[in-house]
Amino acid sequence: MTNGRRRTVLGGALGVFVLGAAFWYPRWRGGSDVPSTTVHSAVFERRVVAEGNLEAAEATPVTAPVDAQGQLQIAWLVPDGSRVKKGDVVVRFDPTDMQRGLEDGESERDAADSRIAGTKASTTGEIRNLARDGSMAREELAAADRYKVDDPDVFSRQEIIRSQIDRGVANKKIETSDSVRRVRESAAKVDLDLLGIDRRKAGIAIDRAKKGLDALEIEAPHDGLLVYQRDWRGEIKKIGDSVWPGEPVARIPNLATMEARVFVLEADAGGLVPGIKARVTVEAHPETVFEAAIKKVDTLAKRRAGWVPVQYFGTTLAFDKTDPEIMKPGQRVRAILVLDARKDALSVPRNAVFEKDGKKIVYRWKRGGFDPIEIKLGPAAVGRVVVESGIKDGDVIALRDPTALEDEKKEPGAPDSPAGVGGRT
Repeated sequence: MTNGRRRTVLGGALGVFVLGAAFWYPRWRGGSDVPSTTVHSAVFERRVVAEGNLEAAEATPVTAPVDAQGQLQIAWLVPDGSRVKKGDVVVRFDPTDMQRGLEDGESERDAADSRIAGTKASTTGEIRNLARDGSMAREELAAADRYKVDDPDVFSRQEIIRSQIDRGVANKKIETSDSVRRVRESAAKVDLDLLGIDRRKAGIAIDRAKKGLDALEIEAPHDGLLVYQRDWRGEIKKIGDSVWPGEPVARIPNLATMEARVFVLEADAGGLVPGIKARVTVEAHPETVFEAAIKKVDTLAKRRAGWVPVQYFGTTLAFDKTDPEIMKPGQRVRAILVLDARKDALSVPRNAVFEKDGKKIVYRWKRGGFDPIEIKLGPAAVGRVVVESGIKDGDVIALRDPTALEDEKKEPGAPDSPAGVGGRT
């Protein structure tokens, strides 16, 4: 056989061997239709994105006057973010309610004074008349005592009886007038006390209105940048809104030290503890990244908007350094929190983890087939989950359930899958 023919035969045999190996090797491995992957140790991080606003770590509160009585309605206020000097008026309140209250109080006080004067006059006249009736009855009784008609030798029986009746009537007049006078004096005292209460109530309303009129302005406690307080909807006070006495309206922050107040979804908050590092960008300056760390995490998750049933954990981030030129209170920020960071972690795709008999398992390649191996799961990220125990670096695991594929093949009429579909990654 010539050398050329020999090379041709050897080449043909080698090609047949390669084609046969490509066809039979996957079937020898038992996983021609089972996609798989090799597990390797690598850095694992679970990154959570949170949004919020900048705020000062220290700030002087600006509150509504505590001396005011009742709600105050805002009539005027300086724009949010204005620079103010100590003593500058930053908020004025509407005096209409206080002026109306003052007028109503003065009117009620005048009416009470008039009723008191009328009650005193009528009571005095009635008591004077009763006292006069009592005096006249006493004079009649005294006259009857001086000129007694009781001698039967001098006076007739009829005159003696009439004299006794007159004495009895005089005594009754005295008792009645004295009794009625005491009752009327007592009733008059009660009426005057009630009218006095009405007058004092009117005086209280007047004092409250005067205090309100004296507290119609809020002044800046010191120089600085005025930032209005935001409510749970993220809105600030505006003209027409009402505030209660002592309620915080705004703050004058210390711009030297800023913090970020961000909100993390309740579902992503696992492992959210103080000290976790974060990278923060200000929405107005996305090119600059600031390093920060979690300072405080709220105890309870809350809704950011009352009508949206999604809850967040409020989280305060402390910056490593503050740039006053870029950072301003109220600016929107975006933070990336790095949670569950590990340098050497065995992480697998989520679709490689299965549940069997209440246990988490993976199918690991061993001796010509995939065997179910119980595992213990750790932190999870998007698409991947850490395996704490059960497998090791270099293991090959299935990305689909091999038993499910075998059941599909056993079904009548199931088409044969082409060799090598899915392959090993």
